[in-house]
Amino acid sequence: KDPPAFPGLKAIGRIEALRTPADGKTAASVRYVALSKILTPRKVAETVRAHWTIENQLHWSLDVVFHEDDARTRKDNAPQNLAVIRRLAQNILAAHPLDKPIASKMRRANWSKDFFYEIFTHMR
Repeated sequence: KDPPAFPGLKAIGRIEALRTPADGKTAASVRYVALSKILTPRKVAETVRAHWTIENQLHWSLDVVFHEDDARTRKDNAPQNLAVIRRLAQNILAAHPLDKPIASKMRRANWSKDFFYEIFTHMR
């Protein structure tokens, strides 16, 4: 029977990593992951790597373009509401067919009222 605090838990994975940034100072870290099925060590590493690839793809522009990490809104539902608005803006800009980064499209929409209205015509 599953422990009540972790329904579906089948295994715990331990990941040890060494990171050497440009300054040459190697840092070790240990992370643990909860698993809903038993995996080989190779599969755990692949799964965690895939998770972070997706996380980085989704959140990079939110962090860099929309400065989400700098947001200081704390009251009531405001943080969640603003997060939804940022993701909506990200999706609207990404849907526009112009082959430019989201940051470029956002700047262009700020500078040009015509482009601002045009980006909404590509929503589905």
